[in-house]
Amino acid sequence: MRKRLRALRRDFVLAGGVPPIEFPELLERHVAPGTIVASYLPTRFEAEPRKIAEHARALGASLALPHVDSLAEPMRFLAWAPGDPLEPNAFGIEQPASTAEECVPDIILAPLLGFDDALHRLGQGGGFYDRAFARFDRALRIGIAWSVQQLPDVPREAWDMPLHAVITERGLFGRNSIA
Repeated sequence: MRKRLRALRRDFVLAGGVPPIEFPELLERHVAPGTIVASYLPTRFEAEPRKIAEHARALGASLALPHVDSLAEPMRFLAWAPGDPLEPNAFGIEQPASTAEECVPDIILAPLLGFDDALHRLGQGGGFYDRAFARFDRALRIGIAWSVQQLPDVPREAWDMPLHAVITERGLFGRNSIA
């Protein structure tokens, strides 16, 4: 299923004309000065959260990015602002330097491969976001995806935590969860 979803996402992006994913107005009530928004730097064909992160910063939020040292260690969120130095992790993904301040996010923007109407998320399979959602269980969990990644049903495990919402180029799914 993951292979099929990666191909679907790739084909969608390569077809061109992909509109940016915008910050939904309903999310504004959750962002204020002092709010920490954990975003991510997309890898190939992942939905781009940049406009959402920029809008959150304009509302006074601080940003953090995921930092992964190894498969065995939990993902941390480290403070980051545009222009701060980045370094590749063991998977080749750019992340803040390990010396950056560790943060407790209020909102976690999470990439995904698939999502369903119940806001269950299918990730890459490493479990990093599942463990982060459990560790930061008070954080608002927002998936960022292309609309073609919506599925009728996402397979899930007992430890999976549903998202509060998903934002795609078509808008916000799960608005009742964050209203």
